[in-house]
Amino acid sequence: MSSAQKHKVTLLAGGVGGAKMAEGLAALPDVALSVIGNVADDDDFHGLWVSPDIDTLTYSLADLIDRTQGWGVADESHRALETLNRLGADTWMSLGDRDFGLHIHRTMRRLKGDRPSDIARDVSRAFGVQAEILLPTDNKVQTRVRTDAGWLSFQEYFVRERCAPEVRELAFDGLAQARPAPEALAAIRQADLIVIAPSNPLVSIAPILGVPGITAALRAARAPKVAVSPFIGGKVVKGPADRMMAALGERADAAGVAARYRGLADTLVIDHADAGLAGEIRAMGLAPVCSEILMTTQEDKARLAREVADLGLARANRETAA
Repeated sequence: MSSAQKHKVTLLAGGVGGAKMAEGLAALPDVALSVIGNVADDDDFHGLWVSPDIDTLTYSLADLIDRTQGWGVADESHRALETLNRLGADTWMSLGDRDFGLHIHRTMRRLKGDRPSDIARDVSRAFGVQAEILLPTDNKVQTRVRTDAGWLSFQEYFVRERCAPEVRELAFDGLAQARPAPEALAAIRQADLIVIAPSNPLVSIAPILGVPGITAALRAARAPKVAVSPFIGGKVVKGPADRMMAALGERADAAGVAARYRGLADTLVIDHADAGLAGEIRAMGLAPVCSEILMTTQEDKARLAREVADLGLARANRETAA
């Protein structure tokens, strides 16, 4: 099938859960995929600019990802980190040797003044990724987490502290001043289907939606919008989304996800274990659809992606026919 015949699908995604959804959609022969990834996890380590979610998306779609841990490169070595540790540097952020190569390249290009969007595009193409990996903004946006011990960067909270401190507040430095990347706006505007991945609604999807102009573009887009819940039976498969939502006074379940995406998504795909919440979700204006949303194998990813794509594209076809 030629690229002109493929359906344009735009995915909003964070790291691990988003990468699984991206892999599934990228495997569909009738889909031309664009992924708008989260950049609010980005931070400086050892003088290098690290972009964890964008790298996880890139490594996953390039089939380089360490599938045991869900991030980093498979069969990685850590000689550089061992040297830094011997020299007294903080090495709680585990970065592999090949990973360091990417961070060096990214940082060199940023220092030359290259657009982060161009860097992400060139890196993904160099690794053989067919999908378009896009940034929501070329500006610096960073998630901050307020705990009883004070404010932490997201990586300090997530990696160094292993999500142990209770979350009291979230802030996104630079978000209000950020400008949307034109490629992201175009991907939303031109999409036949828009999908919100089963990523953390608070710290993966919210920083994308919060870039001025992104939410407005979503609301203006004619494409169907399908969100996939990260919850199964009131718990997330991976990450702190359930604990964070509960700590901040939000419902930590599929209904809480529906409340987050009310007015943005038309449909919310939930797990069969959460079928009892369908009525509440419907009352919020989203059509609930039950499925098996756990993505363990490549077959699971492709199956769920096929269901999501068929769901959204069928709606688009009905609206076109009407």
